[in-house]
Amino acid sequence: QVQLVESGGGVVQPGGSLRLSCAATRNMFDIYSEAWYRQAPGRVRELVAAITPGDNINYADAVKGRFTISRDIAKNTLYLQMSALKPEDTAVYFCDFHYGTKDDWGEGTQVTVSA
Repeated sequence: QVQLVESGGGVVQPGGSLRLSCAATRNMFDIYSEAWYRQAPGRVRELVAAITPGDNINYADAVKGRFTISRDIAKNTLYLQMSALKPEDTAVYFCDFHYGTKDDWGEGTQVTVSA
């Protein structure tokens, strides 16, 4: 089991920024696709952003233009840069590494956007 450790969550004012990190215990970026998901109160889990080994990227419409997914292969770390945050971005965010039939999930990190 590959372990993923998330960090960077917290409380931020509307319009602010946060960067989430997802550190893996081994280098898997050459074969895995990675994604950030979130789940807000009263909502189902939703895809926020995803990236493939070939650097194909897509974003949920709700975050397009505000969030950026990226990775540092040398550091075995996936990032989600979040800007212009809105109260509706409040959710638990977690990362997913996928390969074939395998998925590895982080424990999640809370992001709260509130004045």
